[in-house]
Amino acid sequence: MEENVRAGRCVVAVDGPSGSGKSTVSRRLAAGLGARYLDTGAMYRATTWAVLRSGVDLTDAAAVGKVAAEVDLRIGTDPQGYGVTADGVTVDREIRGPEVTAAVSAVAAVPSVRALLVARQRELIAKAGRIVIEGRDIGSVVAPDADLKVYLTASEVARAQRRSAEDAADVAATAADLARRDQLDSTRKADPLQQAADAVVLDTTELGIDEVVDRLRALLTERGVA
Repeated sequence: MEENVRAGRCVVAVDGPSGSGKSTVSRRLAAGLGARYLDTGAMYRATTWAVLRSGVDLTDAAAVGKVAAEVDLRIGTDPQGYGVTADGVTVDREIRGPEVTAAVSAVAAVPSVRALLVARQRELIAKAGRIVIEGRDIGSVVAPDADLKVYLTASEVARAQRRSAEDAADVAATAADLARRDQLDSTRKADPLQQAADAVVLDTTELGIDEVVDRLRALLTERGVA
């Protein structure tokens, strides 16, 4: 995609809970802007996969941090087809499985893990110049100077229905898991899920993907960075 990346800085921070539409919206927006795309959640998931493979106790912060520091984690930034590897193993499918999903909030709560991955995320942002980054602490921690900060949200029902459709899972069970992760992510001491003070809040419950992307493009145009 290198030849399609446009010149000029444009950093878009997209935060929000699971099921709010972050990933699809962010990828599509990045492609339309001729920008890079970074899924920070995939980085935490790949790190979690490595931690689980190592067999260390998830409650042992030092051990978890050691695995995170030693794993060779690599992630692509092409919105049309990025990939994630850990120690040379392609883990795109594995990191979306139930085992990683159940453990990722615990691993992501370890301060040393967050410090390490935030530093790597900032390096990728600086290198890209034009990039859409999605996660849970992008506007508040990772890229506080982003040209546009967006907090996507949706009703609990809509989020559960979307995620269960993606995972072919039971809606009730998915809703319970999302509630569990919301609680863990929003109450952790290190970089909790939160809306940046200057973020634009967009409820996607009744909006289609194209509508959300169009609204974000309009906001960027207003700021002169689209």
